[in-house]
Amino acid sequence: IFFPSADGVCVFKCLVNRDTEYCRVGKQSVLITLGYNGALLQFKSQAEYDTFSNALQRCCSQKKYSVFSQRTEEASAAQYFQFYGCLSQQQNMMQDFVRTATYYRAIIQNHIDFADKVVLDVGCGSGILSFFAVQAGARKVYAVEASSAAKYAELLVRSNNLSDKITVLFGKIEEISLPESVDVVISEPMGYMLFNERMLESYLHSRKWLKSNGECGTTVKPCIEKGIIGPPQPLNSSRLQKEVESLSPSPYSLLAMYQESFYGVNLSSLHNAAVDEYFQQPIVDTFDVRILMAETVKYTINFLEAVEEDLHRVEIPFVFQMIQSGLIHGLAFWFDVAFIGSL
Repeated sequence: IFFPSADGVCVFKCLVNRDTEYCRVGKQSVLITLGYNGALLQFKSQAEYDTFSNALQRCCSQKKYSVFSQRTEEASAAQYFQFYGCLSQQQNMMQDFVRTATYYRAIIQNHIDFADKVVLDVGCGSGILSFFAVQAGARKVYAVEASSAAKYAELLVRSNNLSDKITVLFGKIEEISLPESVDVVISEPMGYMLFNERMLESYLHSRKWLKSNGECGTTVKPCIEKGIIGPPQPLNSSRLQKEVESLSPSPYSLLAMYQESFYGVNLSSLHNAAVDEYFQQPIVDTFDVRILMAETVKYTINFLEAVEEDLHRVEIPFVFQMIQSGLIHGLAFWFDVAFIGSL
């Protein structure tokens, strides 16, 4: 790439190939990684940007697969990002009081960890955590989002006059480049049973952008430091069994499978198969701890030390210490996440 000045003098020159990493910044800028450095190219017009962007894409069209694409099916990723790109889904998460208020307290109460720091928000969605980081005193926040929700985050940043504080980067954390290392990583990567959706792997991948302790002069802590998982605990709940049988979606519910005349067809022969299928599905709900039939067994993951490969295959050894007898209707899982700050 060669950029001459008005009088023909070279003002910038670099080599790009299929391994070059780059990302779009805003509407008319491109950030290119050049070894350990980066170059932010800003264009005066959309036409100039489009011309350059198309040429760069052609040059990098044979780019190798990223870590994300190697572990994720393309169709699955498309569906995932389409779901989280919906404004209604972002609204649902923001209106979850327990979720949002807990993150707010964890960040604001530990303002000493954010004051004048550079922060990376992984999978920022609407960007709400990025705003919390700024409120806690962050000097700069890089908000990375791979779904179309990035445009909503960008809109919120502009409308709240924080474009100088928050930069929204559209792309996957495994594929984008940052112009600098960061002091803190924040994210909400937890799914059902902590691991579902595999966002935790992207969260761990983002640590490559963290400064070392020596560079920042303090202990670097991702906002989420530990996850404690309760492995499967046997439970006894005839109420739960009845609810599963009665609340399964019609017309394929278990109640329908009892019928001997469903539009003139006897369905009862399918009942046992329907029971087996339904009780293989997870139920996301609360339950009374008194229905547990054994002591809980805990398994801890330290996100400061864990690596992505640790999550490719998760094996949790356990031995049940029974505290009561009875019929086992299912296995219960739970997890806690600790937000460990300086205060």
